[in-house]
Amino acid sequence: MQTLLRITAGPFQFTARMEDEAAPRTCAAFRALLPYRQKLIHARWSGEACWIPLGDFDLGVDYENHTSHPSRGDILFYPGGLSETEILFPYGSARFASKVGQLAGNHFLTIVEGGEQLYELGRLVLWQGAQDIVFEAL
Repeated sequence: MQTLLRITAGPFQFTARMEDEAAPRTCAAFRALLPYRQKLIHARWSGEACWIPLGDFDLGVDYENHTSHPSRGDILFYPGGLSETEILFPYGSARFASKVGQLAGNHFLTIVEGGEQLYELGRLVLWQGAQDIVFEAL
């Protein structure tokens, strides 16, 4: 059984699959936060990506299923350490990084519906600024 989430970001809706087998601790911890509301802003160092800066927030997880090279629609949770805790939301070509250099985040969600809207979302955030984002169980 796979867990699906609805993600509403600005005027766009996506369906994402939780990567429960590959990132079970991250998925379980994030699931406990649902519904989860934040602001999505454009990334500074990671290419075609948006992010949710979380400061020193501690989700209580470490690295699992981590990558520095997410594909479009592969959502990462970075547990902090070298840089602040964050969620990375790639809409195109991305290499996860911060001002201290390359990072690796836990790939815990994958967009499975609505991916054709990712580029439009990225452009909206880039040119119009922060957008509300909500993650909720389906």
